[in-house]
Amino acid sequence: MTNSHPDERSMRERMLAGDLYLADDPQLAAESDRAYRFTHRINTMDPTAYEERRALLRELFGAFGDDSEIRPPLQVDYGYRTTIGARTFANFGFVCLDVAEVTIGANTVVGAGAIVTKDLPANVVAVGNPARVVREI
Repeated sequence: MTNSHPDERSMRERMLAGDLYLADDPQLAAESDRAYRFTHRINTMDPTAYEERRALLRELFGAFGDDSEIRPPLQVDYGYRTTIGARTFANFGFVCLDVAEVTIGANTVVGAGAIVTKDLPANVVAVGNPARVVREI
């Protein structure tokens, strides 16, 4: 069976739409390499170079809010698909698979080791794999 309407969108357009795509597409590979370079620099820099790290995080992420901190090491797929709000804290070992958009929820606490697979509401504590709400704040 052939498709009479071939999908002529780029792999990036397909990914952004949440559709099937090939991750080894040259444009997506270049964007992923950019994220690897940023995370490598962040993960290997002087741990007390707070302002330099914040500057790199502002370049890496789609947004990086005031008074936020991410302690390295961290890993992301693309970086620009992630929005970090003001006063966000992520401890060591933050992994963000941001093929889909990722936004840290308002006043939401995600426990260490939790794997968030769907949206979390504001003002809650979520833990586990997959992450589930255990209480309101």
